[in-house]
Amino acid sequence: MSVHAGHETEYARRHQPIWQELAETLVAHGVVRYSIFLDPETQDLFAYAEIESEERWRAIASTPVCRRWWRYMRDIMPAAADDSPHSRDLPEVFHLEKNGA
Repeated sequence: MSVHAGHETEYARRHQPIWQELAETLVAHGVVRYSIFLDPETQDLFAYAEIESEERWRAIASTPVCRRWWRYMRDIMPAAADDSPHSRDLPEVFHLEKNGA
């Protein structure tokens, strides 16, 4: 995802905090952790989410609150005709995890 140039501060403001209803929907759909990072040089966003289920994660997109959020954010980031933000998957090239605490 990305933010239109000059809208980085507004993007951050709209997430401080996100709507309570949206946060509750994310958690109800199995989101354990969710962070979004902004590269100020390119306006690219990198989202990292730890989720319980891919199916439940995908279902978030069909919720009314998610659709409202997309419409709310459309003016400050590239979006598709259905208001969903333009995004692309990044392949994982490295992962390290400590096993057995």
